[in-house]
Amino acid sequence: MTTIPVPTSADIAAAVERCTPLLRRTPVLRTTPGDLGLSESVTLKLESLQHAGSFKARGSLNTALGLGVPADGLIAASGGNHGIAVARTARVLGVKAEIFVPGVSSPAKIDRLRAQGALVNIVGELYDDAQEACDARAASIDALKIHPYNAPLTVAGQATLGVELVEQVPDLDTVLAAVGGGGLAAGLRLALPSSVRVIAVETEACNAFHAASAAREPVDVSPAGVGADALGARRIGELPWSILADTADSIVVDDASVTTARRNLWSHYQLAVEPAAAVTLAALQTGAYRPEPGERVVAVVCGGNTDPADLFVN
Repeated sequence: MTTIPVPTSADIAAAVERCTPLLRRTPVLRTTPGDLGLSESVTLKLESLQHAGSFKARGSLNTALGLGVPADGLIAASGGNHGIAVARTARVLGVKAEIFVPGVSSPAKIDRLRAQGALVNIVGELYDDAQEACDARAASIDALKIHPYNAPLTVAGQATLGVELVEQVPDLDTVLAAVGGGGLAAGLRLALPSSVRVIAVETEACNAFHAASAAREPVDVSPAGVGADALGARRIGELPWSILADTADSIVVDDASVTTARRNLWSHYQLAVEPAAAVTLAALQTGAYRPEPGERVVAVVCGGNTDPADLFVN
């Protein structure tokens, strides 16, 4: 059982109030039957169009506004998206940001971090390497460390996406969300009615939640493959696990299906998204998740921090 407090409905309401003026209400797109190789319509939640290019803008903003920013600004570890979000939050609030990223982070994400004005440190190979370096640095300066998924204000911030979804798709049945450390899926689970099914989607090579579900407790995995820069947590977060363990279903897809889904989003809708954002569509296209007839399904397209030039590079 986690010792980290689980956000309450009041925490989520406070996040909505403080963050809404500084967030985009990202659109939803209802597909036409036959599009994307799917016989039924689905709804895409285009969080790839959020400020800073991903849903991470929600959690970082809520944390900074909820706790306040000390003299040395904001500090975070990230595979890329969380760091870009923290850097954008710092720029909006007029404070400094220092971000630690692993070597697996894409050049496009590192470029966007620097474009937001952050000091960028590239450390190790995977996310946990960057987190260790970030923790050591944070202990020596007066900065607010914003964790990407294992903190109540972060999860409450991500929950604002669920609040939007309920308003935009009031009769939804199922939401598919990508999982790395678990903050997005946990926030959705807290914000959505209990009748709405939450499906946690990962790649076979980045499967922290799937492995935890099999072991019935968080365990270490070895992230690799196309999703590693965004889904590369070695272990599901303690807080997200406490929320999702008995309330979300786990699905994994292979890297090839993610690459295909990503290309399909570009070919059909001119949406340039990163691999992690395509895992939900991959789950539908491969039949890893098969909706019932008439089931109202939302696939969250969680991030667009990518270089469009690599969409059709093998």
